[in-house]
Amino acid sequence: MSSGLNATAGSLLGFLSHRSWTGWELSRAFEDSIGQFWSITRSQIYRELRTLAERGLIVMGASGVRDRRECSITPLGRAAFVEWIARMPGEEQIRFPLLLTTFFGDAVAPERLREACVRHRSTHAERLAVYEKQLPDVRADAPFPALALDFGIRYERTVLAWIDDLPWMRDQKS
Repeated sequence: MSSGLNATAGSLLGFLSHRSWTGWELSRAFEDSIGQFWSITRSQIYRELRTLAERGLIVMGASGVRDRRECSITPLGRAAFVEWIARMPGEEQIRFPLLLTTFFGDAVAPERLREACVRHRSTHAERLAVYEKQLPDVRADAPFPALALDFGIRYERTVLAWIDDLPWMRDQKS
């Protein structure tokens, strides 16, 4: 069987392999767990859930309050997830807007470039603090997600060190 799943569908099945969720709950779960390294919109989630249901990979329950429908994985969906997650992952793609701005930095006013770096530094420092706070509990409860969180911590530390070492940021400290 070839699952033919995209990353969004595969991820949804991964979440559903642990328990049943509504689309709204799945959106929150994505945001709270893998949202920092895998982006997905609520509309993508609902679209994929409909497709997964049409393919017999999940069952959608009756519509409840605010049209919420609980989704459960089927045996066929579980098999598709196992096949999908066992594939060789593709190459990552860096999409880092500040890096793009830096690349074309000669076209940006120096004060604007500094301002962008200060703003991004603040965001990355906040993420790092959140990740570091979460790590002990995640490590105790879920060793594999803890490995992904550890990567996030290392990534945020690297980004902060890179920003701090930019010439216009070093000059600001003097």
